[in-house]
Amino acid sequence: MSGPIFMEAERVSFHPIEEEDLEFLQTIINHPEVREGLASTRPINMADEREWFESLGEDGVQFLLRVDGDRVGTISFRDVSGEWGTAELAYFFHPDHWGEGYATEAVRRMAEYGFAERRFEKIWARVFAFNDASARVLEKAGFEHEGTLRGQAFARGRRVDMERYGVLASEW
Repeated sequence: MSGPIFMEAERVSFHPIEEEDLEFLQTIINHPEVREGLASTRPINMADEREWFESLGEDGVQFLLRVDGDRVGTISFRDVSGEWGTAELAYFFHPDHWGEGYATEAVRRMAEYGFAERRFEKIWARVFAFNDASARVLEKAGFEHEGTLRGQAFARGRRVDMERYGVLASEW
């Protein structure tokens, strides 16, 4: 079982990641549909997953997401800048839970937490230009499209644009 509930949204609960969650997270990140959206180009084995787990807390905050007790995904703040009051928001879900509104709900709650409890001034996120579903999640959660980083990444065997989204505390 994941760690205790840290916070909740309407249907999604946020838990500290525990060692017993690693197999689930390894399964998600290696899933072909998920890793394509993350541009993960190499298989993640359990040693890699453990190394990542042991680094948690060094830069940001990471949660395991559950719905009705079932693991559905993960969400995090990374690249946190205390000096600037900013953080990048990142998330991914198991494809079995896509299209159910969990991502939008989790993103909204995470932004609320970032502004109210972490005192961020800005939260930003980036998505591949081909990832319309993730862009819709951010837009529905109140993020604004800030620009296109042309040819920023390599995914699907070619250079692709990256879309940048953000929301300010004053807009929240």
